[in-house]
Amino acid sequence: QVQLVESGGGLVQAGGSLRLSCAASGISFRLSTMGWYRQAPGKQRELVARITSSGTTNYAAAVKGRFTVSRDNAKNTVYLHLNGLKPEDTAVYYCNAIWGTNYWGQGTQVTVSS
Repeated sequence: QVQLVESGGGLVQAGGSLRLSCAASGISFRLSTMGWYRQAPGKQRELVARITSSGTTNYAAAVKGRFTVSRDNAKNTVYLHLNGLKPEDTAVYYCNAIWGTNYWGQGTQVTVSS
């Protein structure tokens, strides 16, 4: 059974930082492309950042230079470091794994106050 469990969300003031974690099980983590998506109220889910099995990363334009995605294959965990947070970053953040098919976590809420 595949499980992606996110943690680390919360309420933070604008300009602050958070670190999201996603612990994966039931997949071959080191062979998987891992990603973070977000969905704000009334909006579609969008890609925030992605890291491939070889460590190649890509970011949405809105977060480039502020967010950093990383992975620890020994811990089967992917991280998203969120710096310089803005109110428009408020959303539910979802962990995604691509290993044959797409798998999703349950999401973690990030709220940025102005």
